[in-house]
Amino acid sequence: MPKTVTDQNHSAKGLIIITRLDEMIIGQWNRFVDDHPHGSVLQSPFSYQLFDLTSHFVPVFIGCFDENRRMVGVLLGVLIKERSSLKGLFSSRLVVYGGPLADGLHPEKRLIFSLLLENLIKKVKNSAIFIQFRASYDLSPYADIFQQFDFKWVPRLNLLVDTTNKQRFVQEISSTKRRQIRKSLENGAKIIEPANLEQVRAFYDILYDLYRHKVRKPLPDWSFFEAFFNLIADSKFGKYFLIEYDKRIIGGIMSPFMPGKSVFEWYVCGLDAEFRAKGIYPSVLATSAAIEFAGKMGCKLFDFMGVGKPDEPYGVRDFKMKFGGFQVNYGRYIRINSHLKYAIAEFGYNLLTWLKKV
Repeated sequence: MPKTVTDQNHSAKGLIIITRLDEMIIGQWNRFVDDHPHGSVLQSPFSYQLFDLTSHFVPVFIGCFDENRRMVGVLLGVLIKERSSLKGLFSSRLVVYGGPLADGLHPEKRLIFSLLLENLIKKVKNSAIFIQFRASYDLSPYADIFQQFDFKWVPRLNLLVDTTNKQRFVQEISSTKRRQIRKSLENGAKIIEPANLEQVRAFYDILYDLYRHKVRKPLPDWSFFEAFFNLIADSKFGKYFLIEYDKRIIGGIMSPFMPGKSVFEWYVCGLDAEFRAKGIYPSVLATSAAIEFAGKMGCKLFDFMGVGKPDEPYGVRDFKMKFGGFQVNYGRYIRINSHLKYAIAEFGYNLLTWLKKV
């Protein structure tokens, strides 16, 4: 990770905000996330590095420290822009995966949380059309602070699988999915970890085609997936599980994680339609591989990272729920920094979706 000079903002009650990194902060940051009950890889230095190595991504770090230079809060976001300058002008957004982390034992934890939000807004309000928090835990105790800074809560469902008891989570998988897993393996499909970038690229090509023609949502470019492969080679913060059949990659899953924490399904895909006739279900096999890995690693949860809006039909949710687990509605908190640009961007996106251009 690049070594930089720190920016400091002395705040109330001895708390200090730092928005740039040095090596000492990185060590503290890893320990803080690991010790925090809601900490995850999404809020860690690993994700900072991943974002930093991805084209059109800019990581944004906000750290809060006490008078003894001990970290008591952290927030990691990523500023995302589309490739072209025109699209970038109307697509720039700041996404926070997971949520801010404040020391729950600190007497000023609410002030810490407030300072994290305040300094994030100050840093990106002129460069991001909107800020979006994709919560991975219940942030409702801080809802009034979000409201104070003009954030609006919108409902979004997620699905979590408790992986602390293997017998239980295996039994929760539907009989249909268990049969598809068994048949896939019996018919020659293999679960592998990629040996080279060419295999990851084959996974990415399947994923790109899925997002281009079916999902119709933005997908990071190849640099994101390449960086993930390179970073996990030297760390224990992620896995690729790919599905191979007849020496061909036909699906897979990208799963960041921290030992003892949550394993995430960031991206998953498979050529199920093409191989169903052969009794092979690559996306089912990839998902089950990551859930089983979470159990083996002693991780507490497998996090599907979103299953749509409540009360709206969603085929992806129907698929994921066949793997058991329980639904939560932690939602998202959104702050619009430029209402005009946001309105233009929303109109343009809806138009392109209708024209099937995204």
